[in-house]
Amino acid sequence: MDAFVYNANPGRVIFGAGTLSRLPAEVERLGLARVLVLATPVQESSAQELSRQIGSRSAGVFADARMHTPVEVTERAMAVVAERRVDGLVAVGGGSTTGLAKALALRTDLPQIVAPTTYAGSEMTPILGETQGGRKVTQSSPKILPEVVIYDVDLTFTLPVPQSVTSGMNAIAHAVEALYTREANPLISLLAESGIGALARGLPRIAKDPRDREARSCALYGAWLCGICLGTVGMALHHKLCHTLGGMFDLPHAETHTAVLPHAVAYNRPATPVAMQAVARAMGVEDPAAGLYDLAKSLGATMALRELGMPQSGIAPATEAALANPYWNPRPLEKEAIRALLTSAYEGARPV
Repeated sequence: MDAFVYNANPGRVIFGAGTLSRLPAEVERLGLARVLVLATPVQESSAQELSRQIGSRSAGVFADARMHTPVEVTERAMAVVAERRVDGLVAVGGGSTTGLAKALALRTDLPQIVAPTTYAGSEMTPILGETQGGRKVTQSSPKILPEVVIYDVDLTFTLPVPQSVTSGMNAIAHAVEALYTREANPLISLLAESGIGALARGLPRIAKDPRDREARSCALYGAWLCGICLGTVGMALHHKLCHTLGGMFDLPHAETHTAVLPHAVAYNRPATPVAMQAVARAMGVEDPAAGLYDLAKSLGATMALRELGMPQSGIAPATEAALANPYWNPRPLEKEAIRALLTSAYEGARPV
């Protein structure tokens, strides 16, 4: 066996059905007296209900979380944190809400309790991506990692099938890259393969019956495992491209991951045979790149970046941006090959 390094992240996970009812007890367990409940505008009513459940320990609601965690939104939330003397954060929602909580925690080191409503997996990571001036910058810090994550299967029933699919594909992307990242290790590889398999089994069943509790539980479990992978080891070409595209063109996060993933896998396929075998094994397919594309497309996902709002003129600058600030990838980054990758993802072509 090859030598490796494994770092475990701390954190408390509560998984099951109806587990959000334990939120007030978790607030009390952490000794918090003035927690701010965070949400997107769409989920404000849910946040208000949680605030009422927390009772006297709630400092109210901030319901303006946005995709890609814009710095200007974080600055407005920081003013609320200071004004209300907040000593803890509760985030209920997807990656946008979790991102805001993490951005605030980075600046204040306030404890976080996160209740995900999607399969994003970012709640399990000490990683934060913030957008300012059309550029998304990613950083990592122990302050960013939430202290408590409450996985409540019941919360995912409100997630429509299209968002379930793209959110799940986003989670799969975390595990796929964990298999061939520079910090890959045997334990994370086991979690990655298991997480990919759980989502690959759960998502088609959700598409068939959104109220299938076992399928929802399977997908949420897979998202948790994939999130652990992302939070424990590094990232490579796929995440770099998605962060570049999201920051430059304000593309929807999960949908962008879904469209790019098969092409990033095809790019790295020649350099990562063992990892590709694990992905194929988890999904029950021969070719992981084509298998990922077929899974997402068969479930109704949009596979062309042009349909997500990326202009064709953006391919060249996105290629240059992806090559800036060198980072590790198992296959060397080649300008024309990256351009071809982005062109295929722009057109939504099936990788071959």
